[in-house]
Amino acid sequence: MFLRNVWYVAAWGDELGERPLSTRVLGEKICLYRDSAKEPVAIEDFCPHRRMPLSMGRICGDALECAYHGLTFDRQGACIAAPANGDQIPANARVWAYPCVERYGLIWIWMGDPDKASTDDIFEVEHFDEPDWGYNRGEAIDVDCNYEYINDNLLDPSHVAWVHASTFGESSTRDTPLAVTKTDTGVIVSRWMLDCEPAPFYKKVIGFEGNCDRLQHYEVRYPSHAIIRAVFTPAGTGGEGGNLHPDVFFMDSYNFMTPVDERRTRYYWFQMRNVRPKDDEVSRIMSEGVRTAFEEDRVVLNALQRGMDEKPEDYISLRSDRGGFEFRRELKARVDAENS
Repeated sequence: MFLRNVWYVAAWGDELGERPLSTRVLGEKICLYRDSAKEPVAIEDFCPHRRMPLSMGRICGDALECAYHGLTFDRQGACIAAPANGDQIPANARVWAYPCVERYGLIWIWMGDPDKASTDDIFEVEHFDEPDWGYNRGEAIDVDCNYEYINDNLLDPSHVAWVHASTFGESSTRDTPLAVTKTDTGVIVSRWMLDCEPAPFYKKVIGFEGNCDRLQHYEVRYPSHAIIRAVFTPAGTGGEGGNLHPDVFFMDSYNFMTPVDERRTRYYWFQMRNVRPKDDEVSRIMSEGVRTAFEEDRVVLNALQRGMDEKPEDYISLRSDRGGFEFRRELKARVDAENS
């Protein structure tokens, strides 16, 4: 079910404090902490003695001490102390260690073959830390839904007309045709909507009056990372090959879906914008608005998972499902190839 030789988000960087943090990724229980150099460390969250969670233990410099009998493990997962065993370290006293790095304020973990882990493969975030671009974020969202349904949702921009009528939706989002493009890294579903009214959320932040030309660009990359690019430009200046107005508004929404297990997903998100980068009030408005919209998604996705569990057969499909189908087909091929 899961692609393993990829980077997933395990936590926000500011979640790692003086105590170890327990989380779950791809069904595996992980203990996260910072070493003496403040670098993140990720190891299996079970002591090999009696399966005591190591996240209940104590950080000792670069190592982690189990709270039960003091077995101590370094960042590579090797046991380096066994005080309750006469300092004799059992040969099999070790835990699995995962490659782990911090980037964009997020803790990234590699769940597959450590020899294949390269930080060059971490999702690139354009404009991060650039002074002309603003940033806003929110807490991770727990969704009681399989991550592939969330991918499907993100590759179906038409749902905003019904699910997000008070935030991202307006009349042109109901039936403007969608273009589906496959790339080497994922699938893009996009469309320009011309001379339309700005959606309620964007009216508060775009910075110009009147109708707009709007681009919805929904791009999901394997296995479950997405950039949602919103472009709003005064009507008559957008569209394919359009000459964007100087007052054009860009918002890049980054979305990282981490499978907790087969039925749960943790959703990390933040936005970058090209207007009023230092305006805390704009950041607050955007974070609150996006959080409201994502809660609308969460309600729908939780209900969808329950419905598919109760009646998984004979459901129908629509044209708007094409992007999700294309993505699922290639993702399955990659998972199968990894497991072969």
